[in-house]
Order: sequence, then structure tokens, then C-alpha cells
Amino acid sequence: MSETNPNTPLIPPSPSRKLPDFKKSVKLKYVKLGYHYLITHGMYLFLSPLIVLIAAQLSTFSLQDLHDLWENLKFNLISVILFSALLVFLSTLYVLSRPRPVYLVDFSCYKPDDARKCSRQIFMDRSKQIGTFTEENIEFQKKIIERSGLGESTYLPEAVINVPPNPSMAEARKEAEMVMFGALDQLFEKTMVKPKDIGILIVNCSLFNPTPSLSAMVINHYKLRGNIISYNLGGMGCSAGLISIDLAKNLLQVHPNSYALVISMENITLNWYFGNERSMLVSNCLFRMGGAAILLSNKWSDRRRSKYRLVHTVRTHKGSDDKCFACVTQKEDSNGKIGVSLSKDLMAVAGDALKTNITTLGPLVLPMSEQLLFFATLVGKKVFKMKVKPYIPDFKLAFEHFCIHAGGRAVLDELEKNLQLSDWHMEPSRMTLYRFGNTSSSSLWYELAYTEAKGRVKKGDRTWQIAFGSGFKCNSAIWKALRTVNPAKEKNPWMDEIHWFPVDVPMVSTL
Repeated sequence: MSETNPNTPLIPPSPSRKLPDFKKSVKLKYVKLGYHYLITHGMYLFLSPLIVLIAAQLSTFSLQDLHDLWENLKFNLISVILFSALLVFLSTLYVLSRPRPVYLVDFSCYKPDDARKCSRQIFMDRSKQIGTFTEENIEFQKKIIERSGLGESTYLPEAVINVPPNPSMAEARKEAEMVMFGALDQLFEKTMVKPKDIGILIVNCSLFNPTPSLSAMVINHYKLRGNIISYNLGGMGCSAGLISIDLAKNLLQVHPNSYALVISMENITLNWYFGNERSMLVSNCLFRMGGAAILLSNKWSDRRRSKYRLVHTVRTHKGSDDKCFACVTQKEDSNGKIGVSLSKDLMAVAGDALKTNITTLGPLVLPMSEQLLFFATLVGKKVFKMKVKPYIPDFKLAFEHFCIHAGGRAVLDELEKNLQLSDWHMEPSRMTLYRFGNTSSSSLWYELAYTEAKGRVKKGDRTWQIAFGSGFKCNSAIWKALRTVNPAKEKNPWMDEIHWFPVDVPMVSTL
């Protein structure tokens, strides 16, 4: 076992534990990237007004006007041919460039049984009983768990809570089946969709990738059809949930009249760390059991019953930078014990990725008034060398709800400050971290479920989901509510206890 110097502070202060100030610098290339995305993916936005304008003009014609127009055209064959060709060309261009709408029919989040609950005291008792941690690292974990923002009712799998713990491939499969099938059973019940109707299946789990795959386990359990398009994403960290949504969106563009099923989860059983490297012990204190299942559709008939329409997805990857690539790494410690190491540069790397993603997203979602203010200060700084800070747009004008990955309290604190969000906006993320812990890629869906359970989602509301994870990646998804969500008719993990929230979490941030 590696020993720890007793003179070393348990949680040393470090400037790297804070996100960089978004106001200090904004890279112009990421602003241009956002507009490039808008132009290349939005040709139909320019064609739609043209077609509407032509249709509006024709609607003003009387029967006599149409008759006169025909009389003039029928003796001019060239004009008829040119007009018809132009009409066919514009119609074809519009149909080909216009993306299929992607609807979120419904989603479900898995809520484990009470037997899986792990209070802070149970966590510390099990950590002591394992017998592998030094006294200094027992105290280190106690400090982390007390200040992490996690509450007393998060969940851990049976194999980890047992005394002694018994992690194995069989137990890991048991956890995966419990989470996936629990979420899916509820989703199929809520949507009344038959498993045989699913045409696309995407499962993401970063650290547990058995053979047969998790997607194959789902196909076998529900007897999904033989020509299903299935994917199993591994090693992509906490942001893999939105990568799965983006992949499903792209597949739904080329497979008409289809349902896409996305399952986001992480597996704890085989990824509990039993060594004494502090950079690897932090994940034991933060990550908890959970998962979500999401049903997407491109069927026009599903629009009326769907909750949301997917508006945008924006993905940012910093993996070409060595520091970003290595900041979250699964590896062996000096004694050969496997764990996930979190680099001291994690906060700085996360901040850079977040800033890049947000800068790219801005032109797609911000109102023109905010974009003009942003460009005015940017031009003043870059062109006229004025000593002004870049204007940070008010994203509260673009979104009503924010679902920020509940990775840890420090990131939530810094994002609240940098984006100038209120406690109300941060409440879904903070309460998810408190109640369920960091459930990796599925945390965004527990946050959206919290917002629904509070009765906050109204028709037309826009929700911003943003997640970050190993690689290093930062991804965003924008949803627009198609109807007001009535919490009285909802079935989600918050409904039987939502009246207890929000709770007052002591604002001590050391992570």
C-alpha cells in the first residue's frame, strides 16, 4: 500500500479547482464555428421563408387573377417550363435540406430499492471494514463525502455494500440488468410502445463493457427484432449520454418512421477502487448507481403525444490536447489496483471545454440583441484594442431550464457564477447530486425529471442539457417542450418525495 505523508493537507487548496473566468478570453474561431454550424445545417431556414412568401403571394390572387396568369403562360411554353423547373428545384431542395424532426416521446429514470441506499455513515463504515485503506485516506474520504454535496439517500450496488464486498462479473451483470430493465420496463409502460417497434438501440456505459454487449443483453431480454440497428458505446465518460442522443438524431435522419431507444448508465460493481491513491479515491465518494432510458421518434404521428422536440446538439472534443486527454484516466496504481484517476488539471480542462462549447452554441440559440452586444465588445477588444472584457451573453434569455451534469459541487458552483444563474436555475442539478449522487451520463435525465416533478415545464419552454466527461469532451442538447408537463400524471423517481425538495445543502466547496 502507498503511504501518505501526514504533513500533506487532506484537500490541498489549488487554483486549478476553479473554472477559468469565461470573461477573460473568448476565442473567435469558436464563435465562427457556431455560425458555420448554423449556415451548413440551416439551409432550410432560408428556403422556408421564400416558400412561405410565394405561398402568401399566391393566396392573394383571385380566381380571375389565376385565370389571367394561365392565359398569359399557356402561350409561352418557355416561361411555363422555367417556372415549373424552378418550382420543382426549390421544392426538392427544401425537402432534401430540411432535417426530420426528432421528438422525445418520454423517458424514465431508474430508482433502486431502499435496500441499496447508502448513507454517509454506511459509506464510512464499509470503507473501514474493507481494511485496505490507510487511516489518513479514511479521513480523506470522510472529508470528501461530507463536502461533496451528496445526501444520505444515494444508492450503491449490493456487491459494494456487502461485508466483505464481492465484486464479480456476475454481480456487475446483475447491476446492469437491474438498472437497464428497471428503466425500460417503466418506459414501455409509460409510452405503450412495444419492444418490437424499436428500430434503433443505443446503450452507453463507460466502464463496463462485457461480451455479449449490454445492447445485446437488452435485445435478448426484450426479444427485439432481428434487423435492429444497435450500438454499444464504451469509454466515453459522463458526456456519453448526449453523444448517444446525437447519434440517435443522425440515425433518425436516414431511417424514416422509426423509434430510437437510448439507455444511459454507469456500472459501479467492478469499478470500486480499493487502493490508496487519492486521485482515484474521489470517484468512490461521488459516483452512485443509476440509469435512464429515453425514447425518440421521427414519426409525425408522435408529435402530439411527445414531450419535447430536439432543437440542437453541439459536441466539443479536446482530445487532441495531451493534458485534456489524460485528465480522467482509468489505470492501475502502484500496487496494481484499478481505478479512475482524476487529474489536478480537471477543473481547468473542464472550464476550457465548457467555454468552447458554450461559445459555439451561442449563435444558435441567443437572441439577436445578445449577439450584437457580444460582437460589439469582441470587435472593440480584437480590432480597436480597447481594454474591455468580452460581453458574456445572458443565456437565461435563451433557456428557461438548465440541466447541468451533476458531476460535483465545485463545477456547479463555478458554472452558476460564470453563467450568472440563480439558485432556482441550479436547483435541479444540486438536488440531483444531493439525492442520487453522480450517476454519470444519466444525471441529466434525473435533473429533467426533477424539473417536471416540480411542475415547471410549460409548452414552448427551452431546456439546455450540458455534460462533460473523459476524453475530454463537453456536449450540449437543446430541447423545446411541445406541451405542458402535468406532474400529477407523471411517474418518475421524484414524485413520491418531491415535496421534500429543495433542501438546504451547506455551501462548502472543496472539490
